[in-house]
Amino acid sequence: MDTITGMRTFVAVAAQKSFTGGAKRLGISTRLASKYVGQLEEKLGAQLLNRTTRSVTLTETGQAYLVRCTPILDQLDELEGLVQERTGELAGPIRITAPTGFGGRELLEALKPFQKTHPKVSISMQLSDAHLSIVEEGIDIAVRFGALADSSMMARKLLNMRQIVFASPEYLKIHGTPAHPSALSTHNCLLQRFATETTHWPFIIDGVEQRFPVSGTFEANSPRAIAQMASGGLGIGRGPIYPSMPFLKDGSLVPLFEEHEVAPLSLYAVYPPGRHLTARIRALIDHLVAFYQTHGKAFG
Repeated sequence: MDTITGMRTFVAVAAQKSFTGGAKRLGISTRLASKYVGQLEEKLGAQLLNRTTRSVTLTETGQAYLVRCTPILDQLDELEGLVQERTGELAGPIRITAPTGFGGRELLEALKPFQKTHPKVSISMQLSDAHLSIVEEGIDIAVRFGALADSSMMARKLLNMRQIVFASPEYLKIHGTPAHPSALSTHNCLLQRFATETTHWPFIIDGVEQRFPVSGTFEANSPRAIAQMASGGLGIGRGPIYPSMPFLKDGSLVPLFEEHEVAPLSLYAVYPPGRHLTARIRALIDHLVAFYQTHGKAFG
């Protein structure tokens, strides 16, 4: 083990407060993480971590060491990035998190050309509909919908995403087409669990946002599942447009209340402040911005 490897392992374990979590963040075994930190402590002649069966905490020396070694690792990453920029060959890992639905298909289409151009960059993607902690989870880029919640993070806008209401022609033929959002209360609505408007859907009426109650016999935490069920004639759905696009194109879904749609959701690439950015991370963010400038208009 070299000192830098030990430092990186120590920082990861300290951030996760766990050897298991730190090891997972680095992509190594828990046993190896414990070995690296132990070797670092032996080399320094000091205990950096207090270990119990339930938790890992920093000693006073460990806290002081963490404060000093973190910027050293950042500078090493920046130096590596500088060399890569000058040689024109990007390499190394990038950790990304994204919403399950969008990340599992649409984001992958954006990542394919980047990895073909930079085959030595390894991307590790963690799909989650929860907002994972960028710093604690060791994430380089988080692709997220909506306003930036953490003011300490940086963000670049990727695209605008329409939020639409939709149903199948089959469902509308049987149950009728609602003439106004207030009529949704008489229809079977397909609900997206964990959405902020699960049981009340927002619409713009005469320039003012109003919310109307909805209910139904199906709910899911996946926008793609909602679109799939709606295309089968099971009810009226609402969500971001991306999972509905194939069904809108083949006619198995039609949009409703387009004149009353609320403002689009913005999609951002969120990342730690600039000192944490390596050349490969900056390059990927720039690629995503450029990609969606060309391909993102269909979503807005």
